[in-house]
Amino acid sequence: MLTGKQKRFLRSKAHHLTPIFQVGKGGVNENMIKQISEALEVRELMKISVLQNCDEDKDVVAEQLTDGTGAELVQVIGKTIVLYKESVENKQIQLP
Repeated sequence: MLTGKQKRFLRSKAHHLTPIFQVGKGGVNENMIKQISEALEVRELMKISVLQNCDEDKDVVAEQLTDGTGAELVQVIGKTIVLYKESVENKQIQLP
C-alpha cells in the first residue's frame, strides 16, 4: 500500500509519460492484463488510457487492472489511469 507522499512522488514522475495501453470497446481481458504485467515489470510506472467507446466505467477498469496485475493504483484522472508496480529484476524508482 502506497502512502500519500509516495503517490505524490509517483504522480510527478508519471506526469511526463504518455499512455502505452488503451482500453476500448472490448474492455479488460486476460491477454491485456498479461501484457500490462510484463510492461510494468520493465517500466514500473505507466499510464493507461480509457477510450470513449469503452462500455465500463474508468474506476471499474482501474480496479480490474490493479487486481489482475497486482499493481498499485496511483491515480485516475480524466480517462487516464496511472499504475505502479515495483520491479523484481530491474528496479529503477526509489520511493521516498
